Amino acid sequence: MAEQFLTLMADLDEESQVIMRGWSDQLKKAGFTGTQTPGLAFHISLAGFSLDKEQEVICEMKRLQKEFSVMPVHISHIGVFAGGKVLFGAPDMNTPEILSLRKAIRVETSENYPWTPHATILIDEKETIVRALPVLLESFRPFVGRITKLHLGAFWPIREILTIDLCEEAENH
Repeated sequence: MAEQFLTLMADLDEESQVIMRGWSDQLKKAGFTGTQTPGLAFHISLAGFSLDKEQEVICEMKRLQKEFSVMPVHISHIGVFAGGKVLFGAPDMNTPEILSLRKAIRVETSENYPWTPHATILIDEKETIVRALPVLLESFRPFVGRITKLHLGAFWPIREILTIDLCEEAENH
């Protein structure tokens, strides 16, 4: 399948990856594999863009790297999108850093829907998600992780374009 869009992602730190892989592994043990992109780090998608915006988004990432540092993210709850095909962990919005990062994006996005910050755990048919939910509930515990990288990819399947680390302290903070 040909690439269709770009996604700018905020990658979670390694400790968060371990926690969320544990959730994913628990689902796999129970027979739930899903259709989510294999090998992709757990992340919060910040914005989608048309393919022709690749260089603009790369420049935008470098600007954001100067303005934002590593930030906390409290994955406090789980959810399911309308249609029932995506099961996710979601951040508590009482920590404003992720909202500030999202609002700072200046490149025009290609999204035709409201942004919902989330970290996908399982993508599958509605009936499968309904069966997987109790399994995830058994192992889900809220945690405070960190956003440590910005990551740009083209989908489907993923073409990794650029990953940049956020500093412990940004230049402009």
